[in-house]
Order: sequence, then C-alpha cells, then structure tokens
Amino acid sequence: MASLSQQQLPKFISGISVRQIRLVCGLVLFAYLISHFLNHALGNVSMEALAGGVYYHTLFWQFLPVAIVFYTAALIHAGLGLWALYERRQFRWKAIEPLQLVLGLSIPALIITHVAGVRLGQTLFGHEKLYPQVFFAYWIVWPYKIWLMLAVMTIAWVHGCIGLYFWLRMKAFYKSAAPFLLAAAVLIPTLAMLGLYQGGRSVVDSDSKEWRAENLSPRQVGTPAEQAVLKRIEDYFLIGYLGLLGIVLLARGVRTLNERRAGMVSLSYGNGKTVRVPKGLSVLEASLRNNVPHASVCGGRARCSTCRIRVIGDCGSLPEPSMREAFVLNRVGAGADPAIRLACQLRPETDLSFFQIFLPQTTAATLRTSSPSRIGEERYLVSLFVDMRGSTRLAEKRLPFDTVFIVNRFLAAVSQAVIECGGQPNQFVGDGLLALFGLGSDPQTACRQALKAASLIAANVDALNQFLKHDLHEPIRFGVGIHGGDVIIGDIGYRDHMVFTALGDAVNVAARLQDMTKSLACEVVVSDEVRVTAGLAPDSLPQQEVAIRGRAEPIVVRSIIDASALSALVNDLGVEAPQLLRDVAV
Repeated sequence: MASLSQQQLPKFISGISVRQIRLVCGLVLFAYLISHFLNHALGNVSMEALAGGVYYHTLFWQFLPVAIVFYTAALIHAGLGLWALYERRQFRWKAIEPLQLVLGLSIPALIITHVAGVRLGQTLFGHEKLYPQVFFAYWIVWPYKIWLMLAVMTIAWVHGCIGLYFWLRMKAFYKSAAPFLLAAAVLIPTLAMLGLYQGGRSVVDSDSKEWRAENLSPRQVGTPAEQAVLKRIEDYFLIGYLGLLGIVLLARGVRTLNERRAGMVSLSYGNGKTVRVPKGLSVLEASLRNNVPHASVCGGRARCSTCRIRVIGDCGSLPEPSMREAFVLNRVGAGADPAIRLACQLRPETDLSFFQIFLPQTTAATLRTSSPSRIGEERYLVSLFVDMRGSTRLAEKRLPFDTVFIVNRFLAAVSQAVIECGGQPNQFVGDGLLALFGLGSDPQTACRQALKAASLIAANVDALNQFLKHDLHEPIRFGVGIHGGDVIIGDIGYRDHMVFTALGDAVNVAARLQDMTKSLACEVVVSDEVRVTAGLAPDSLPQQEVAIRGRAEPIVVRSIIDASALSALVNDLGVEAPQLLRDVAV
C-alpha cells in the first residue's frame, strides 16, 4: 500500500495547476457561503434561531485550523483571480466566462464594508456585532446598505455557481443531478434573503430606547474613534485593491506591446485556414481571436482534452508540455505522442500546422455520452457480416416500395438478433449489415455473442419467412461471415457526416468470409480464430483451409450449413449481453 501511494503521489502532484488550486480554494469559500446563507435563512423562523445558528456557524469557521484554511483560501482565490485577469489574452469567450471573472473581481470591493465592520471590529476591538446590530445599521441607519448586501450575496452566489457548473458539467452524474442542483441554487439564496428581510423587519418593529440601550452599547458597536479606524481601513483597502486592478491592466498592456514586438506566427489548421497571431497566444486563444471554431468543453482550463490538436511536421521546436498538460494527455493515453498537444496550453513560438481532433461542435453533453474510443482506439473486436441473398431478383418482380419493405424487415430481424446477443449494428450497406461485438466485453464473450447472434439470425429469418410466405416465391436466404482481431475504431467521415465504425484487416476478412458462404454452399463461415477464442472444441465444426483475397497466407475456417445448428453449441457457453451495451444499441 505504501509503495502504491508513492507511485500515485507524483502523478497526483503533476495534475495540480493554478486552476486546480483556484478550484479547491473556491470550494472552501463556497462551503462558507452555503453555511452563511443557511444561517441567514433561519431569520424566517425567529431572531432567536438566527442567534443560535450564528453561534454554531462561528464556532466552526473560527476554529483555528478551519480559520487558517478559510483565510488562506480567500487570499489565494483573490490573488489567482487577479492572475486570471492578467493571464487571459482573449476575452471572446461565451458570455458566462467573462461574467464569472468580473463578478469574482468585484466581490472584494463589495464585501470590505461588511468584513471591516463585523470581523475586523471583533478582532481589533472585541466588538460583539451580531445580527441585531447589523440589521439596525442596514435597515435604520444606512438603509441603502441592505441593497448592497443583497447585491453582493447575489454576485457571490452566481460567481460560485458558475464555477461549480464549469467543474461539474463534465462529470458523469451531472445530467441526473442538474435538476436538484438548480433547485438548491435557487432555493438557498432565496431563503437567505427572505431570512434577512424577516430579521430586519423584526429589528425595525422592536426599535426603541430600551432596545437600543441593550443592543447598541460601545461594547457591541464600538466607539466613534474605533469606527473611524475601521472606516480608514476600509478606504485604504479599496484604494489598494483598485490599485492592484490598475497594475494588472497596465501589465497586460505592456505584455501586449512586447508580444507585438516579438513578431507574429502563422497557424495553419489543416483545412486551408491560416491565421497570423502574436507570439505568446495559445492555439485556442488564437482560434477564438480569429473566430475559428475550436472545441473546448472546459473553456481552456486544461480540465478536459477536447481542444486537442495533432501537430503536422516537426515537433522539436514546440515548447515542452507543462505538468498539467502532460497529466491530461497521459490520462487520455496520448502522452507518448509528441504530436498530440492541448490547444489551450500550447503557445507556439514558430509557425505551426495542425488539425483538430475533436469536432468544433463538441459539447459537455456529447463528451459525457461518448467514450474516448470515438476519437480513435485500437482494440479486439469480432466483426459479423450478414448479406441477404437474391435481393436483385426480388427487386425485379416487385414494386420499389415492396422491395424496400422486405429488405427493411430482413435488416430489422438481423439487428434484433445482434442487439439481443450484446452486439451493435454498425453499418447498413444495401441489403447487408456489419455488426460489432466486444465494444463492452472481453474477446471470449464477444466471440460467443457473435456465434449466438448467427443462430438467432437464422431463427428470426425463419420467422420472417413464415410471416411473408404468401408474398415470397422462395424464402429469404442469407450468408454470415464472422472473424475477430485487432481493429481501429472511431468516428470516421467529414464534418456533420461522421459515423462510428471499425477499420482493419479483421473487418475485411469477415466480409470475405461472408462472400465465401456462396461458394461453400453454407449459411455461416467462422474463422478458426473465433472458434478458439470462444472455447469451442476442435471437432465441433467442420474445418477447411481457404485462401482470402488480399492475403498471402490461407486461413483455417469453419463452415456451418445451417446457422441454427450453432444454437446447440453456444447455449452451454454462458453467453450474456452486457446491459450497458444493450441500452446503447437500443
């Protein structure tokens, strides 16, 4: 266990970047915000409930270890917000992203009055300013401040919810959890604001000389001199914070001038599109600046790999990947290929040619519902080709509508058999079908499922022949070829015409075996590779050696005259269709 931890620790550390630190700090602050809002919501009950809630709230958040974590997170998160303002070179993102940044940067300036009046007053002078004192100040002395308080509550909550959305939207559970998260996102701040309103009205109704004498003593709200000190701290903070914002904006201007002096680089997208941008921009920022569609589910935060590109040509002049970029690429199995880079992290110093791996239309929803194999993956699959015999003669004697009806019924019978056995209908070519087995199972199970599917195809076609016996001059016949091996699977095509399919010698062999059923006068031809992998006995099926067009060496195959005979051979092999695959196929 210790050795395992030692191996995992460097990998974990390599995945940490500025964005991950900002995320963790933001989660700490959002937890505080939820606690504070729930405390506010107790105002809908009574002032006594508010007092009891704030006792436990402060007991937890002012516990020294927790307080250290909280204030450290607040300082780091604010500092990284300023860094994000400096680092971001391109602001033509979706409106929600600059909105999050602007809201986050405005929060320190908006909350300083509350922090100085409550928290610093307690730390510096021992003030006991709680809900009664705050409500009196915000509802009676300075009524406009209650609107400022409601505004900052809304801003902080929206900022935090946007951050959570960017983080959670790529999680597998997000689609099912989204309605509940939305309900909480609306209900919690609404109850908090209503609680403040009820508490404030209670203080207004209770206002009297006796109440003020009991709740507005110098011990609770401080002396005029102490309040003046807190006001000066507030003013100095605002000046300093606005000054920091000015310095960051100035630094951005200086950097822009330096980048322009450093020269321009050309980025070629592999589809004829070429743009020229200053050095220092990432490839993703260059795409956004020039309105070139580019997939980026996480918004350039290096949390996903959808902005991935493949560099064309020499990769020696490219900057080395950062630890975070290397971590993401290794996680998707592309770390060993120097030509695969993240567009949001790569900042080329020389001209660059590349093409995008993901379609620009890729979204968080499609990312959650698709697997990495759709990009391109090598794996063992079993290919099953089925072809309907005599469809040409069928078309000569029938109306086009009748022909299409019969062919569709045949393909439906075949597809149903494939799906029930755990396979996936993949390509329909005329009156033929390619089905794939093994997308969600091991090779042995895939081979057994394909053999079971062949026997079930025979049963379904027999039932179809019985149903159409009055319309057919002769029963529908078919041929099946089955072969297994390593193939390349992925989305193949162009733009909106992409299909998921398999490429490789194993697929071609299965197609040749299906053609061979004609010359061998049988319904199914199975390669010996499938027979061995499935675990069938050597003498279970007749064997012969055949030559395959396009291959130098002959292969051993097994021919089955009647496909229904396979049922008895595979029934005892425990063939089971994985539920996940059945759901996907349906």
